[in-house]
Amino acid sequence: MVEIIPVLDLMSTIAVSGKSGNRKEYKPLKSVYSNDSNPVSIAKSLKFNGYNEIYIADLDLIERKGNNLDSIKMINSFIPVVLDCGIRNFKEFNFFLDFAYKLIIATETLSSIDDLKSIFNKFPKERIVISVDIKDGKLYSKSNDFNLNLEEFNEILLELDPNEIILLDISKVGTFTGIDENLINSFSKFKDKLTLGGGLSEKDFSKLDELDIKKVLVGSAVHNGSV
Repeated sequence: MVEIIPVLDLMSTIAVSGKSGNRKEYKPLKSVYSNDSNPVSIAKSLKFNGYNEIYIADLDLIERKGNNLDSIKMINSFIPVVLDCGIRNFKEFNFFLDFAYKLIIATETLSSIDDLKSIFNKFPKERIVISVDIKDGKLYSKSNDFNLNLEEFNEILLELDPNEIILLDISKVGTFTGIDENLINSFSKFKDKLTLGGGLSEKDFSKLDELDIKKVLVGSAVHNGSV
């Protein structure tokens, strides 16, 4: 059975939704789990309906345009939060540990391979989740240090041996276009650690069982009630 981890994207104190990572076009989230876009209300309802943890992306922090940390810390008090807040380096990882159960270190925002290795050398793996961000079939990052192909980044992952890896296809977020089996197979060495995200729909779940994937990030399909 595949475990679903619901996704909340936060911007300007509310939960929002969008497609393909185009954050300028995100709109207030309409969720079957709440009458409004209040992230705390939505998270409480998700907890009540049996979800064990929640993935939150603070889009304001990722874009360095403010933050939603008060809401995130409150949510983390009643359901464990896996937080993507655009961590760039070792110092930021250390600071944000106070706000969530686990922290995402994402290839999109991390400054360097050295920072990645320093985080793993210092902090327990139980608090760290690597997000391998993919866009148009390639490793996505704002840093030239991550100008690597997927095979090269696989070698770094083997060296670090993380407990959890998110394989996030940003191009597919909110699109319901389905999973990319070739992409999944390129990370076959880590299948017992993988959480998939981006474009998943209800019809994909039988495939995920066949591929032996244990966890998925689901945003749009959770909030519209289709899964």
